[in-house]
Amino acid sequence: MQRPYKISAQMGALLIAFAGIASAEEKADAPAAPEAGAKPVFMSAEWGKLACDAWNADPVLTTKLVESEWVDNHGGRGFKVMQIYRTECKDSPRVEMRVSKKDGKATCVYGGKVETTKLDSSYDYTMFATTQRWGEMGRGEYGPMKAMFLGRLEFDGPMFEAMGNMGPFESFLLLTGKVATDTSSCPK
Repeated sequence: MQRPYKISAQMGALLIAFAGIASAEEKADAPAAPEAGAKPVFMSAEWGKLACDAWNADPVLTTKLVESEWVDNHGGRGFKVMQIYRTECKDSPRVEMRVSKKDGKATCVYGGKVETTKLDSSYDYTMFATTQRWGEMGRGEYGPMKAMFLGRLEFDGPMFEAMGNMGPFESFLLLTGKVATDTSSCPK
């Protein structure tokens, strides 16, 4: 009774070994692809693209920022810029999101690596916090007022404009928790 079991086990091992060799040869010829189900690094350029899509799916961001005329304050350039980053990732690139009025909505028209080299704090925003704090805000543990009051979120930009848009600002913070991400490393 033991002998057939040993032969089966040995045959199984050989089949697995041959399958592994064939698989390795196929992979060597194939272009590198991201691991299935892999999450983008939080606040990387790839994350920025997904965050832009999430922005455009959020009715508060797309409509309320038109109603308040937030989207129209862009210095004649046609779009607003937000650059955001994680403070413990000091040597990492920031991520940029650009928002423009398109078809009557405040639409994210770009999300990715920083392309705007000079921001104007009268209409553009820079926001930064630790990964832990971004996570807390993204889960809705507290909103923008508490985050700024307690120094958990820092930003440079038009303060009064931001204060007049607390509902959409809160939706933006929640957006950071809607995109599945990997926070175990910094963006590269």
